[in-house]
Amino acid sequence: MLEYAKIILQKVSFDSLLFEKELRKALAELSTDEPGKLYAWCMDFFGDTYPETIQRVFTNFTNNPTYNELIRIAGQTLL
Repeated sequence: MLEYAKIILQKVSFDSLLFEKELRKALAELSTDEPGKLYAWCMDFFGDTYPETIQRVFTNFTNNPTYNELIRIAGQTLL
C-alpha cells in the first residue's frame, strides 16, 4: 500500500488540496509500521512544496488516540 500511496501522491502533487486529501487517505490505509516511512518520503519529495500540509496531516494523525494506542502496544514510534 505504501508504494501505491507514493504513486498517487506524485500524481496529485500539482494541487495542494488534493495532495492533502490523498495523504490523509493513504495514512488511513497504511499498516502500523508504514506511516513513518511515508512521512520521511513526503518530506524528501514534497518538503519544499508542502511542508505545512505534511506536518499538519501527520500531527493530526499521530495525535489520534486510537493510533497512539496501537503504536504503544506495538512498541514502535512513528517519527
